[in-house]
Amino acid sequence: MRKHTTVRNRSGTISFLIDHKSVLVIIGLFSLSLLLVVIGLSVGSTMINPLEVIQHLLGMGNKEHTFVIETLRLPRIVLSFLVGISLGVSGLLLQGIVRNPLASPDIIGITGGAAVTAILVITFFSELSIRWIPVAAITGAGLISLLIYVLAWKGGVTPIRLVLIGIGVQAATGGIVTMMIVLSPTYSTSEAYIWLTGSVYGANWNNVKSMLPWVLVFVPLSLVLSRKVNVQELGDDMALGLGTKVQTDRFILLFVSVALAGSAVAFAGGIGFVGLIAPHIARKLVGRSFASLVPVSALIGGLIVVLADIVARTAFLPLDLPAGVFVSGIGAPFFIYLLYRNRHV
Repeated sequence: MRKHTTVRNRSGTISFLIDHKSVLVIIGLFSLSLLLVVIGLSVGSTMINPLEVIQHLLGMGNKEHTFVIETLRLPRIVLSFLVGISLGVSGLLLQGIVRNPLASPDIIGITGGAAVTAILVITFFSELSIRWIPVAAITGAGLISLLIYVLAWKGGVTPIRLVLIGIGVQAATGGIVTMMIVLSPTYSTSEAYIWLTGSVYGANWNNVKSMLPWVLVFVPLSLVLSRKVNVQELGDDMALGLGTKVQTDRFILLFVSVALAGSAVAFAGGIGFVGLIAPHIARKLVGRSFASLVPVSALIGGLIVVLADIVARTAFLPLDLPAGVFVSGIGAPFFIYLLYRNRHV
């Protein structure tokens, strides 16, 4: 039985392989995502029968739970899924660029840059509209990533220099954030801590509409650039020998990763470890082909954040905890495991 199907246009200018196993995995993860959406819409302080949720989504409900489903829960679940997709693909790109299984947006400084500017707005410019926090976070992620890239440049950017400088910058931004919180007014401290932990509490359809373009543009772009990542993973010398523009491709891939991570952090705060965990699970499921890893990492990232948020808002009712607490509870041990497994590398 064939494992792949070749798709080619008549002129032969476009051709690609469809891996049957990857298709089955994607269908399975998508089905699991739909199931989790139904569960998420059903549970909470007001319990709703899953069958009623399905009927409502199909437009056959009795409108009794319209407010709870469409205003309180559904935008929160959709935003969680979009955030997870962005973080999963961003982490996958970073691990491909630096060829390091420990790379993720929150480890090499991207999240730290977003945190600095977002906390600056929260603590010292609270008179500004809350709508400026995403703008500040995306700007901070972009500026700090540019700084990391400039500091890592020495006749080009090598993966090891990029990740080492990124770790240093992340530590520095962490110190800046702590100092700002200590010096901030008392009333803004709790809001800043909740944002740093990562939460989609209070998500609405405006947040979803603002986040959606980032996912619709940069995730497909990641798929288009998949061959460049496959070549980058062979090493700089091999990539140059194959005729690729290593530094240009690396900058473009880093830009896409920053855009995805920055948008996710902008709307959900500092949810960590998703960009680290999702790509590793994806590789276990579909191997190392980047074209397969992009949709699988995206779906796994979405599942992780949605599941974490469902647990966060239901496990300790009536308390609504930040989703980042539960992601970190899984991610921190996983990170330690990766450090242990790669201790001789």
